Amino acid sequence: MPVVIVETWSGKSEEQKATLIKGITRAFEEIGVTADQVHVIIHDVPKTNWGMQGVQASKLPP
Repeated sequence: MPVVIVETWSGKSEEQKATLIKGITRAFEEIGVTADQVHVIIHDVPKTNWGMQGVQASKLPP
């Protein structure tokens, strides 16, 4: 059973998360994995806990 872990910035809506889960599941179905075998875990990470270019993502321009 595939387990897909998505690390993303906090702030995604429930609808966006549902769309992401459906899309990932659909991609696995296209290669022959049934939906009941696919697990998707979304980790919401605050931008203050995410570093890019040597600084916190929260300090970068949008």
